[in-house]
Amino acid sequence: MRLFIDADAFPNLLKPLVFKAIQNKALKTYVVSNKKVSIGDSPFIEYIIVAQGVDEADNYIVDNVQAGDLVLSADIPLADRVVSKKANVLNFRGEFYDEENIKHHLVLRNLMSEIRDSGEITRGPAPFSEKDKGSFANGFSKFLQKRR
Repeated sequence: MRLFIDADAFPNLLKPLVFKAIQNKALKTYVVSNKKVSIGDSPFIEYIIVAQGVDEADNYIVDNVQAGDLVLSADIPLADRVVSKKANVLNFRGEFYDEENIKHHLVLRNLMSEIRDSGEITRGPAPFSEKDKGSFANGFSKFLQKRR
């Protein structure tokens, strides 16, 4: 199993936690972004900087992810593409996207986008919190325990 991090929006609160797990598990990791994003120096981490542009990082991840890999991302369309390749996706708030729930999340995301595009003002996601960090840590830890 390999780890891919969709790093452009990766919360700083999660970086030390994920870095520690990478080191402890000797987990081959790809940090993918369109600008320099660092979570630490490790022989297990490869930093991939893709070209500027919409979905360049997403496309890299989808082109390289394999069944059983784990992707850390809050991007629902990316998650849909990754799940279709039988890989796993954990969002930054600790929720897994899988074949049973990804279409629901995608429909909801698209509906909210249409509402915003029509001029309706909607609230964005709540700020990332310590509670979110804890939920992510629990989900990430359980996943790694099952896979190792």
